[in-house]
Amino acid sequence: MGCCSSASSAAQSSKREWKPLEDRSCTDIPWLLLFILFCIGMGFICGFSVATGAAARLVSGYDSYGNICGQKNAELEAIPNSGMDHTHRKYVFFLDPCNLDLINRKIKSVALCVAACPRQELKTISDVQKFAEMNGSALCSYDLKPSEYASSKAKGLCPKLPVPASAPIPFFHRCAPVNISCYAKFAEALITFVSDNSVLHRLISGVMTSKEIILGLCLLSLVLSMILMVIIRYISRILVWILTFLLILGSLGGTGVLWWLYAKQRKSPKETVIPDQPQVAEANLRALLIYAISATVFTVILFLVMLVMRKRVALTIALFHVAGKVFIHLPLLVFQPFWTFFALVLFWVYWIMTLLFLGTAGSAVQNEQGFVEFKMSGPLQYMWWYHVVGLIWISEFILACQQMTVAGAVVTYYFTRDKRNLPFTPILASVNRLIRYHLGTVAKGSFIITLVKIPRMILMYIHSQLKGKENACARCVLKSCICCLWCLEKCLNYLNQNAYTATAINSTNFCTSAKDAFVILVENALRVAAINTVGDFMLFLGKVLIVCSTGLAGVMLLNYQQDYTVWVLPLIIVCLFAFLVAHCFLSIYEMVVDVLFLCFAVDTKYNDGSPGREFYMDKVLMEFVENSRKAMKEAGKGGAADARELKPMASGASSA
Repeated sequence: MGCCSSASSAAQSSKREWKPLEDRSCTDIPWLLLFILFCIGMGFICGFSVATGAAARLVSGYDSYGNICGQKNAELEAIPNSGMDHTHRKYVFFLDPCNLDLINRKIKSVALCVAACPRQELKTISDVQKFAEMNGSALCSYDLKPSEYASSKAKGLCPKLPVPASAPIPFFHRCAPVNISCYAKFAEALITFVSDNSVLHRLISGVMTSKEIILGLCLLSLVLSMILMVIIRYISRILVWILTFLLILGSLGGTGVLWWLYAKQRKSPKETVIPDQPQVAEANLRALLIYAISATVFTVILFLVMLVMRKRVALTIALFHVAGKVFIHLPLLVFQPFWTFFALVLFWVYWIMTLLFLGTAGSAVQNEQGFVEFKMSGPLQYMWWYHVVGLIWISEFILACQQMTVAGAVVTYYFTRDKRNLPFTPILASVNRLIRYHLGTVAKGSFIITLVKIPRMILMYIHSQLKGKENACARCVLKSCICCLWCLEKCLNYLNQNAYTATAINSTNFCTSAKDAFVILVENALRVAAINTVGDFMLFLGKVLIVCSTGLAGVMLLNYQQDYTVWVLPLIIVCLFAFLVAHCFLSIYEMVVDVLFLCFAVDTKYNDGSPGREFYMDKVLMEFVENSRKAMKEAGKGGAADARELKPMASGASSA
């Protein structure tokens, strides 16, 4: 698919020194053009909704007759009270704001444009009349004068009494009740969960009175995450072997306890067994035997796996050590989650605003009550489908840009022999290469994820709609399909990340890079498994450590807070934020480790340490290679065995 990518750039002669990062060429330009056209379509949807007046209707609001508040309006055909001048009536007022339609998510009430919202509760119709006379804000139908509010003709044309005190929503000129008790239907599930409303009030007041502590603890979790990313390189070796020892000890202990319980129950006298339940005792004994045998099989398999992977665990430790050095040389990597999150928030705000515009776009039509609603007809009514696909594709594109940026920066660090010759800001240099050469590759990779994610979301929606209605077979099939698509999505995400690394090294297009990365992952499956199991578990423990430390600090600080005694909600907020922060930072660490492994594989393919073909790798990784070669020589297999096991990228290698 790459328009100007050169797969031959990776095909170096074995007599020539292989030099990565030299050939830079554009990759997957057709996909970049397709992505640009798609974004233009997204912009067209936003522009169309704004041009048709949807933006003005959304921000300024409109009454039940199609008039936009705060401006002069054109008359609509066959619709009474349309075409009114509402220049001085800037707010939308609902005659019955508490009449909610939960299914269609809207207020079932007549809407009028008024000059001011009633700031105080109006209990009688005379209060409504006085408010209209004093403020010039008529709360009854346009056909009535304030002097007619108390007459019989005003029945059904004035607001429901008492009129709750309301205030305009900022930026959206709607009068909303100050007391949200009339919206209790939305919180009905929460109210049934909390039997006593005072508990809910205490929880909320607890959050408000301890907001300074919550902010301080959130900042603490941020600092702890940064510190852990730096020091994990020093504790990785000790931590891995401690975890290995505890895992083996736990499996041995669990197996021994199960066999001991089985032997004890088997030797116990039959008199102790309840006469009426001999079958229950026999079933328990049989279950204990099954558990003990299963635990024994698991322990044996665990020992064999540990025996086979013990040397590969050493590679994981070395990669973690080098990853710590990467963050020291590339400190801006730490802030990469912030920029990605900021870009995602900006896009999501734009997407939500456009979605709201689409909700008020279209032509004016009368509903069953004779009031005006705006609906789109024809092909335009399906624009929101396009908009939903845009949400998924562009969000995945932003995340893929982060992966490509991190991969490019780490690849530059790894393949720069003299670290003093690194670019001043490798992250910005990686962003520059991404924009100049590889946006098409990122667009293609993110589109593949979108193709898998959309069917899964559709099936999840169908499952939620049919919940309780479908039979057991249909439910099982739906859940199986959702699970399979989820697994496929995770596998493709991992493959895409490695494909971006291959693109950063050789500047090949997405398909070539994905194929080369897949060859590496398959041919080094044991090492990949060691890195992903041991490494991921280490990072998971790091997340747990940060959450527990932040939670412990929260308990100690809240212990001195005497204003309230309910700590649940503040601690939950703090722990969730701490886990989110730790996940964002340590996910970057995990990404760096994966990129380093691919670079290590490529390095051992094209270089052997001889003059003219020196390794690019760090001294820690070089020591690992030397130790592996010595072990192989001692076993009588020769140093080439390690090279045969580590088979990296095959792009162009056949022509060497």
